[in-house]
Amino acid sequence: MKLLRKIYLPFALLILLAASSCEEKSQKEEKNPTDEYIAEVKKEYAPDGRVALFDVKTEKQGDSYILKGESNDPEAVESLRQKLEAENIKFTDRIRLLPDAEELENKTRGVVKISVANIRDEPKHSAQLVTQATLGMPLKVLKKQGGWYYVQTPEAYLGWVDYGGIHNMNEEELRSWKQKDKLIYLETVGFSYEEPNSDSQRVSDLVSGNILELVERRGKFYEVKYPNGKRAFVETAYAQPYQDWLANLEATEEDLVATGKDLMGAPYLWGGTSPKGMDCSGFTKTVFFMNGVVLPRDASQQIHTGEEVDTERNFENLEKGDLLFFGKPATDSTAERVIHVGMWIGDNKFIHSMGNVHISNFDKDAEDFDEYNYNRYLRTKRVLNKEDKGLIYLRQSDLFTLPEAEEVKM
Repeated sequence: MKLLRKIYLPFALLILLAASSCEEKSQKEEKNPTDEYIAEVKKEYAPDGRVALFDVKTEKQGDSYILKGESNDPEAVESLRQKLEAENIKFTDRIRLLPDAEELENKTRGVVKISVANIRDEPKHSAQLVTQATLGMPLKVLKKQGGWYYVQTPEAYLGWVDYGGIHNMNEEELRSWKQKDKLIYLETVGFSYEEPNSDSQRVSDLVSGNILELVERRGKFYEVKYPNGKRAFVETAYAQPYQDWLANLEATEEDLVATGKDLMGAPYLWGGTSPKGMDCSGFTKTVFFMNGVVLPRDASQQIHTGEEVDTERNFENLEKGDLLFFGKPATDSTAERVIHVGMWIGDNKFIHSMGNVHISNFDKDAEDFDEYNYNRYLRTKRVLNKEDKGLIYLRQSDLFTLPEAEEVKM
């Protein structure tokens, strides 16, 4: 019996190994040939999932493949089709192209209707906050799920906002809204009122950068209209007609520093981009927006804009308003990680949101020397007045208004 067991066990083991080898061979033979082309397209058109959607998979059906998933880039989908056709791979295209106009009843645009709208990575309030959009900001609406809308901000960031944050519009309604005169709120925080009287009932809170439709001036108040038609009054001391503000906007280094200091003490909030709370890149984004420039959302995106001015801690080469980036440098086995950003204000100091918005010192002899950030410094970029495809200059943009030629045409 022992002899039989000795013979049987090795034989059984050989059978199992052979079966395993056949299974591995079969799996290799059945490798999905569409995977590499999907990966190629995603790498080319949607390398950063924060700003581009290409979520596509395939399912084998007989001698053909079913393309499933969704994308907001028709060029990416067409590129995949062409690659598969060139390889004579049979397929049926069931990719959902966004925006889904039918599902949204053609209301593929939206304008933020509250002071600050929270945008999350999933359609639920418990999901991570990834960014914010302020009152009057136009958004692309791509799809909906229950009371949530999947949207894209002007800097292309993707996320979910609930129905209470935006007023949905079709393209014609958005053009009509852009034709109206606008008002920009300039005080860090404040309120609008039911009557031209600050003792009357408050209509809503406001933060700097909020954009409203301007109806008329009434003494020391502007009458305004929200994107959903709600009317209110805003004190003239804290706001300005948008076109006047834009015409007089000549952002300087000192303007950037002054705006940054206006936000001193604001609490750190992961995903925040407003005076109600902001993360590090949300702070720099807010500062530059109030000086007429829309920056990319995250520090790891902002670092790819502007002109490099330092990588060696030669801080004497920096100018006020330059952006300092921090993180972990690349190694032989790991890529660089950019995880923090601040803004230079001169005299060896920079301002940033970390815990709250405050000023840090890079003077090694100072009592408040910021050794932690000094040691993780990566480099500095100059953004102010630099032409870059990653930057939106409000003076050159139709974000809130229509170009004069289109206004006349309509």
